[in-house]
This record gives sequence, C-alpha cells and structure tokens, in this order.
Amino acid sequence: QVQLVESGGGLVQAGGSLSVSCAASGLPFSSYGMGWFRQAPGKEREFVAAISQSGIRLYYADSVKGRFTISRDNAKNTVYLQMNSLKPEDTAVYYCAADRSAMFLTNSNTYDYWGQGTQVTVSS
Repeated sequence: QVQLVESGGGLVQAGGSLSVSCAASGLPFSSYGMGWFRQAPGKEREFVAAISQSGIRLYYADSVKGRFTISRDNAKNTVYLQMNSLKPEDTAVYYCAADRSAMFLTNSNTYDYWGQGTQVTVSS
C-alpha cells in the first residue's frame, strides 16, 4: 500500500521560512518523480515544484522561483520543500505527489499517488 505522508506545515509570519517533508512508503521511491502542489481556499490546485528521480531535473512555478527549494533523499524515501521569504499568498494546503513516468512533472494529471496534505498559513 502506497503512502505519502506530509509533515512540517504550520503558521509563520510573512518573510519567514518553513520546511515541509513528505515521507513515502510502499513504492520504489527512487523510480518516481516527486512534486509539490498546493490548493488555497476557493482556488484550484496549482503546481509548486517538482524533482526528477535522480534529483537532476528541478521545476518551479514562477511564483515561488528563487524562494522555494525542492530536494529529495532517496535513502530516506523523503522529498522536501524548503520555503523562504514566505508571503500571505503562499497560504494553502500543500500536497506531495509521486509520478512514475516523470515526463510531465508540472502536470498534476500525470501523478499516480497523492498525500493527504499539510496546511501552511502565512500571516501578514
């Protein structure tokens, strides 16, 4: 049974930093591209960042480029999202997802598995 479990969300002031993690189990983690998506209240889910199986290919949404960093540790079956210079508009539920094909990592429709999400709230 595949499980993706996010952790590390919380409340932070604007300009602050937060790191969220996603621990995977039940799948060959190093064979999957991994992505982070977010969904704010009343808005559609949007792409945030993604990383290829080996970690060589990195992708970021324009809105987070230069502020967020995605990384992975295949030995720990974990993907991370370091978020700096946070803004109130970053407030959302953050989801991690796993994509076996890893060909279109910015497209949520290609992902096979999803976590339950973790809330990130940035106060102004």
